[in-house]
Amino acid sequence: MRPGLWSRCLWGGLALWALTALVTYATRNTTLLPTLILLGSFLVPVTFVLWAYERHGRDLGVGVILGCFLTGGTLGVLGASVMEYYLLHPSLWMFVGVGLIEEAVKLGALMFLVRRQPRLRGMRAGLVLGATVGFGFAALESAGYAFNAAVSTKGIDLRALLQTELLRGVLAPFGHGLWTAIAGGVLLSYRRPSGRFRFAGPVIGTYVGVSLLHALWDSTHGIALWLVARLASTRPDRDLFAEGYLPHPTDQQQHLFMVLSVGLMVLVSLFGVAWVRALARRDPSWRNTP
Repeated sequence: MRPGLWSRCLWGGLALWALTALVTYATRNTTLLPTLILLGSFLVPVTFVLWAYERHGRDLGVGVILGCFLTGGTLGVLGASVMEYYLLHPSLWMFVGVGLIEEAVKLGALMFLVRRQPRLRGMRAGLVLGATVGFGFAALESAGYAFNAAVSTKGIDLRALLQTELLRGVLAPFGHGLWTAIAGGVLLSYRRPSGRFRFAGPVIGTYVGVSLLHALWDSTHGIALWLVARLASTRPDRDLFAEGYLPHPTDQQQHLFMVLSVGLMVLVSLFGVAWVRALARRDPSWRNTP
């Protein structure tokens, strides 16, 4: 694999996605929708996995990387769907449950895939492979969201599909890949030479921490809505959060809501990035960290 493949993948894939979107819009050919959805959903996750492999994971093996991305991501999505369907119900604490479930199934998928390879341990391996599982999960989840956005009662909504893919593509580096990298790094750093996993205090604490970070990320919309309602001297209630929007907002309230939503997501992202960088610096084998 020649160096710089991740960069060529990013720009080449972006050009193909834009070309596919243009042709789909011009011809209204719905058979191109799967191509458009897959390109848009997998572009950023695949790019980051290639970058991580080139810079920090060549000794882990291509097979392990592919297995974690495809198999790990698929197992994570399936496990999360089943558990959320049976265990979660609408409530103010639902996003905490989502974070705990999704981070657990991604870590479970990582453990399952490396269970017979005791050499795969240490912080660097955990960061790379955890991120790979997380990005596989993110790619498949984004494809589902893009499909849901495209299908409406009035037919195919191409604009909604493109907006969804653009937004999730921009946010992808700060979501599942980042959270599972943190949890996977600590998990494999405590793995024994025999291959057994140790669920020591730092491993459990990190899992709970990234789950809460995940829940906070998912809750930014509701938190921003609550803050706008409070600042507007409106009494927030459960119905407001169930609807997910402020009734009859003013232009000032809409602007404030946007600022708060984006600001909260930036704060959560910065915390996650600082956390993963702190973990990476603990590993003497980590090199060329940007």
